[in-house]
Amino acid sequence: MAALGGVVGPGAFAAAWVIGGATKAGYSPVHDAISRLAAIGSSTRPLMTGGFIAFGLAVPVYATALRRFVDGPAWITAAATGISTLAVAAAPLEHSTTLDHWHAVFAGLGYVTLAATPLLAARPLAAAGHRNLARFGVAAGVVSAISLALTTSGAPTGLFQRLGLSAGDVWLAASGIAIAAGELGRSGRSSRIFH
Repeated sequence: MAALGGVVGPGAFAAAWVIGGATKAGYSPVHDAISRLAAIGSSTRPLMTGGFIAFGLAVPVYATALRRFVDGPAWITAAATGISTLAVAAAPLEHSTTLDHWHAVFAGLGYVTLAATPLLAARPLAAAGHRNLARFGVAAGVVSAISLALTTSGAPTGLFQRLGLSAGDVWLAASGIAIAAGELGRSGRSSRIFH
């Protein structure tokens, strides 16, 4: 059941930013970064920090299942995105200039590794006969990478951050469900869902 960490972690994370963004006065999910919900002094800090921690703990557990069922280094980037998210939680915004800098570094690492995970899994999945999940991985990775790059361009940060993170998170969840359901393996056997 380790694979379900790919569902639980992203689900808890998304629930935290959806609820936090809807309830925090003066906060704009379109323009404001998710990390603002966990900033020092924010009323939504406990909720969002909990979402970060849930993601940060559950996704490395999922990575152990990904390692067993998908060849290549995708499991490493999956584990890294979870660990980076724990570091983001440990370095909240508005504490100090130095901690804000490290927060940005950890968040950047988390974004890059999240986008990389489905891209790195695509070729081994295709080789094992799971072409639909492989194609979905390429699409999710590209959408994630482009969206997250746009967050540094002056585009609406909150909107593109949510789009990019959601693309990667949905792929984690889909692959976790496929592994847990016995649909995914290295053997190349036909998968009812993702073949």
